[in-house]
Amino acid sequence: MLKAEKTRLLKLKRLEAEIQAQGYKIVVGIDEAGRGPLAGPVMAAACFIPDNIFIEGVNDSKLLSPLKRAHIFEAIRNNPEILYAVGLASPAEVDLLNIYQATRLAMSRAVELLPLKPDFLLIDGMTLPDILLNQQKVIKGDSLSYCIGAASIIAKETRDALMRDFDKEWPQYGFARHKGYGTVMHRDALRLHGPCPIHRKTFINSLFMV
Repeated sequence: MLKAEKTRLLKLKRLEAEIQAQGYKIVVGIDEAGRGPLAGPVMAAACFIPDNIFIEGVNDSKLLSPLKRAHIFEAIRNNPEILYAVGLASPAEVDLLNIYQATRLAMSRAVELLPLKPDFLLIDGMTLPDILLNQQKVIKGDSLSYCIGAASIIAKETRDALMRDFDKEWPQYGFARHKGYGTVMHRDALRLHGPCPIHRKTFINSLFMV
């Protein structure tokens, strides 16, 4: 690993280091993917990375090319010292709860599925009042925290893989290409075919002013 990349990652770990200096050892980052799409679940990941583990390229998933993001995800997934879990809220839960509360639900589920108990949660953009753990909301946390950045990659890659699976079941919508987002192609397919079971009815109704 180049010295400049190591320096960047150390800077990205600064927030975790500050929390650990207060006595918290297991600091977990949490982020989501899929708040905006018209279809599919909202996905969240919770990730713990030990101090001595440096995964080259970790950053906000939105700043990474698909190829680079997939490569980093493989490095995370293949490292036995990195512990993470993924939770989701279904399209039906998005419709029932609203997207903000559904995102909280997906994040809480990810925390509950972790194979270790966190001491402290660093959460991108929100708090989890139902989780009785010390926590901190971090605005734009996926670009300010190493473990949140890793969580953003895990959530994005896991959701994209699921949408590719959905594409095989409902190929007329092009889910493998747009991952459920409201592209022109997707909106045209909706007008032609109507919604399928993984579409978010509240989003579709709002889009077409039903």
